[in-house]
Amino acid sequence: MAEYNQLTPELIAELENIVGGDNCLTGEDINEDYSHDEMPIYGTHMPDAVVLPANTDEVSAIMKLASANNIPVTVRGAGTGLVGGSTPLAGGIALCTMRMDKILEYDENNLFVRVQPGVRLCDLAADAIDHGFMYPPDPGEKTGSIGGNVSTNAGGMRAVKYGTTRDYVLAMTVVLPSGEVLRLGREVAKTSSGYSLLHLMVGSEGTLGIITELSMKLIPNPKEDMSFILSFSDIQTAIAAVPKIKLAGLNPQSIEFMERDIVDSSAEYTGNKIIPTVVDGNECGAYILVTLDGNDEDEIFQRAETLAEIGEEAGAFDTLVIEHPADKAAVWAARSAFLTVIEAETEHLDEMDVVVPVDKIAEFLGFIHDTGVENDVLIRSFGHAGDGNLHIYCCGNNIEREAFLEKSTRVMHAAYAKCNELGGQVSGEHGIGHAKKEYLRESVGDTAFSLLSSIKQAFDPKGILNPGKVCN
Repeated sequence: MAEYNQLTPELIAELENIVGGDNCLTGEDINEDYSHDEMPIYGTHMPDAVVLPANTDEVSAIMKLASANNIPVTVRGAGTGLVGGSTPLAGGIALCTMRMDKILEYDENNLFVRVQPGVRLCDLAADAIDHGFMYPPDPGEKTGSIGGNVSTNAGGMRAVKYGTTRDYVLAMTVVLPSGEVLRLGREVAKTSSGYSLLHLMVGSEGTLGIITELSMKLIPNPKEDMSFILSFSDIQTAIAAVPKIKLAGLNPQSIEFMERDIVDSSAEYTGNKIIPTVVDGNECGAYILVTLDGNDEDEIFQRAETLAEIGEEAGAFDTLVIEHPADKAAVWAARSAFLTVIEAETEHLDEMDVVVPVDKIAEFLGFIHDTGVENDVLIRSFGHAGDGNLHIYCCGNNIEREAFLEKSTRVMHAAYAKCNELGGQVSGEHGIGHAKKEYLRESVGDTAFSLLSSIKQAFDPKGILNPGKVCN
């Protein structure tokens, strides 16, 4: 990282003038949460000041001050990231966007909503439904911010049908490291107008600019949806059914996989035992959770019959229909609780969210579990079977942090090498942050990594914005 100047009392006074004294925190007023994201095992570092701007003008003024005085700035939203992306490694200013939390406008004719970056995913999703729309991206952490989702190109459970966050970004307002304000994109359906700076900003993890406003595409809300649990003897048999489901023309909204151990843990932790563990006298070892949606219940049932036939041919013990709204809510609450359960049961946690070809999921899962055994590391896993995005956690209890990290690092090195061998990618939706930088370099190669660094240099020649992340 570059050399930076320190925040002086005079500069802090200027920050207070920009955002107001109550929205500029220093010293003991800074909550420890601002020193890390949801994975503090990747390191913590306290900022020298936290600022909470309310609009684009305030963000611009902060960045002009930081640029003129060579002060590093780390952007954060709700802090729900998992790769150390919002950790202020160089100190300086932590710029939190969570005061910018307004849903500004619905354009019902052109099917988009305009929001500030601090709007939480759960709030936008619920508000869109109230307006008769669906906001399709559905990352697991519902309290994350929309700005954070865009900054990491979050995917989620509906990506198999509807795509990732990137597919819903029409336009944005961005403040560059210099403080200059840019409007990128337009609220139109398509473009062929030069390099897409808009899509370059999506997934840039706060290293190229600060998003202060977003126009996000909406779709009409499907009138009906149903979920189905297909139970299997083991994960290999379950995963083998996924390509058949995708090729059957069922157009599923989501296809998730779950292993028995995490289902048991979730049931014990939450008291929610909606997912069966014994079906027709058979012990379940793994599950596929499928959601079908549409505008006609009868048509969904027709597709469900095909799904059940595929399940039976693939070795499923049964296909359980989850039709009642309360049961659907319970099933998806159990699925959404998986990471929370793992965190609650684990003293030390390391994670990856690799994405591999769908027909390589079982092979990769077998490899990672074997590697965990070889290194005496417990592996917990679940994820998005429909798109090959796997959430895998190295877990350690009753072990010192450094000893655990030594073991988990060996597992990670082997896992990312296997991911490359299978034609996968380092991250499907969590991003790179500072925890996965070297794995990114190994994956894309020196030439591509240098191009990424050159892009960073073009946007941020002083290197003051979120230093130490992704490629710098």
